[in-house]
Amino acid sequence: MIYGYTEGVRDTILEELERMAETEYDRSAYLPDRLLQQLLYYTSATDRGIMVYLARDGEVLDIAMGNMSADGLPELHLRRNIDRLSGIRLIRTRPDGDPKPSEADEQALQILRFDSLCVIGVSNGMCTGITANYLGELEYGKMTIETLGPVKPGRVPQGLWLHEIETADERLASAIAKGGITVKAEKVLLVGIESEDSLAELSELAETAGAAVMGKVLQKRMKPEPGTYIGTGKAEELELLCRAQEIDLVIFDDELTGAQEHNLEEIIGVRVVDRTALILDIFAKHAVSSEGKLQVALAQEKYRLPKLSGKGTALSRLGAGIGTRGPGETRLETDRRIVRRRIVDMTRELEDLKRQRVMHRERREKTEQTVVALVGYTNAGKSTLLNALSGSDVLVEDKLFATLDPIVRRVDLGEKRECLLVDTVGFIRKLPHELVEAFHSTLEEAVSADMLVIVSDISSPYYREQRETVYQVLKELGAGDKPVVEALNKADLVEPGLVFEPADGVMISAKNGTGLDKLREMIAERVLKLRREIELEIPFAKGAVLSLLHAKGQVLSEEYTETGTKVKVLADTTLEMRARKMLGEK
Repeated sequence: MIYGYTEGVRDTILEELERMAETEYDRSAYLPDRLLQQLLYYTSATDRGIMVYLARDGEVLDIAMGNMSADGLPELHLRRNIDRLSGIRLIRTRPDGDPKPSEADEQALQILRFDSLCVIGVSNGMCTGITANYLGELEYGKMTIETLGPVKPGRVPQGLWLHEIETADERLASAIAKGGITVKAEKVLLVGIESEDSLAELSELAETAGAAVMGKVLQKRMKPEPGTYIGTGKAEELELLCRAQEIDLVIFDDELTGAQEHNLEEIIGVRVVDRTALILDIFAKHAVSSEGKLQVALAQEKYRLPKLSGKGTALSRLGAGIGTRGPGETRLETDRRIVRRRIVDMTRELEDLKRQRVMHRERREKTEQTVVALVGYTNAGKSTLLNALSGSDVLVEDKLFATLDPIVRRVDLGEKRECLLVDTVGFIRKLPHELVEAFHSTLEEAVSADMLVIVSDISSPYYREQRETVYQVLKELGAGDKPVVEALNKADLVEPGLVFEPADGVMISAKNGTGLDKLREMIAERVLKLRREIELEIPFAKGAVLSLLHAKGQVLSEEYTETGTKVKVLADTTLEMRARKMLGEK
């Protein structure tokens, strides 16, 4: 059986991979040439990462497709008290062409203690490089990662890289003998009732939060069961599964009520969280600015408040002794009061920050250029595009919600024209209501922008659903009628010639620069339509028109005449029509 994300892969390819799983490879080679050629072919044919778990005798233990995960590998899950390396070498491909290990790769190497992790970068059917990664020295209670390479195909030092496994095994044994290893990630089980697609996204979220995904459970239901979300019988099955796989945490793909969460924890016997709590945890991890941290804290308190209900009826009264007797206040009521007070205080602080943001925005509208907001699904490549267009060095990570705080950069559009480009927080399906509310001041950058560049990842198998989500969120924010340019990113990861919606979308690769000149031209064209230079003569009696132009446009020059003021101003179509109407022109 081929594990992982196999949806949409031709049956013939899956059958070929099944036969490949029955092959035994040369045990004297670290990366057998035949295996390398097969991995290059299947990675290019499916545009997905392929993972091969190879025993020391050359036997293939398992093959998986998609993101790094421990899904479907029971022989690894059930290993107990590993005091040496696992005896398993993981060989995986990255269709983004990067031969370096990802954060999830390194985490898997540290937790599952593979003999080695071999990463093969693949682009356009060709190998871009190969690295071998091993557990290194013990530092601050954590095994470091040692990386050899990258090297080109045909230059893999087979014997040397195999010998490094023995060295890594000795380092691990020494570290365990010292009793200093503290590396541990929460082993999580994912549960949903909607679709495999939604669970795949939940898996990405969990890995972004630093968890090790050990499996997924999908139970098709028309709607959640009120008491336990999945039903008592299924919850009891999960209890056995969690015990067998030593699961630390179960994450559910929808928001749970306080009662559901409590009931599930009672039955399953491990901690339970929902999708909203997971996203809030990621936001808390990535928030950098004081405003971003405050917004996350507010969202967490709003999420926590209704969860307090139903859990405190048996809690003890506060206080004891003289002066404290009587009905008093339950611990639950006190907790609620404290949370509500925090919400009020944080909301007030955010309002103050919002006023400052509005002042900056008004100053920008009067003295700076047109504002263009980059919006799109999380991890679509907005920050990479911002860097590519502006020449800046905003942090770029292959993670969900890597950007929380709006970042503004000036972009040259040619012909002495510029705009301000704003990078915004990414959208996602089932975006928690608490986050939409708490991050409203940040999302206002999209609402107040003159136009939007919607960035989509066309290499994603969920491209259409993600694009629909972006438009839905924009509509909810009141930005659905903004002028739009669509940038279809990561075009280097799809087959040439494929047609995507919309027809006027610009195919680009922010990573390698493909299509950026065309995108810049299209932004410039739309910006030109938004604002153009007009000349008006305003009678002294119509001073309100002049005030409007100063407030909403960019006045380039003023000349006083005998009858009024002649002005040249940059104005968009709406402002021009409004001004001419006030002047009595048609």
